[in-house]
Amino acid sequence: QVQLTQSGGGEVQSGGSLTLSCAVSAKFNAVHALRWYRHNVGYQREMIASISDDGTVNYADAVKGRFTISRNQAKDMLYLQMNTLRPEDTAVYYCNAEFDLFGSSAFTWGQGTQVTVSS
Repeated sequence: QVQLTQSGGGEVQSGGSLTLSCAVSAKFNAVHALRWYRHNVGYQREMIASISDDGTVNYADAVKGRFTISRNQAKDMLYLQMNTLRPEDTAVYYCNAEFDLFGSSAFTWGQGTQVTVSS
């Protein structure tokens, strides 16, 4: 199975930066893609960045140019570098892994971490 453990987050002023980390434990499973989502009360969970096993990255328009997703495969770590943060980036952020389970895709989530951006 795959387990994700998040760290980072916290509170920052508008215009500031934060980095989120996600440790990926996947001893016997192939991880096909890693993603970052965020969720704010009253809104649907939103995918904001993804990185596939070939290194292809994608971003939601809301964070494009400000956030960077990266993966250190040697350390089994996923990162989200967030720059020029805005109050509307305030949310709980989750990492997500898509992995192979007996020939089908399965998904697992990190525990979530709060990011608060004050104006």
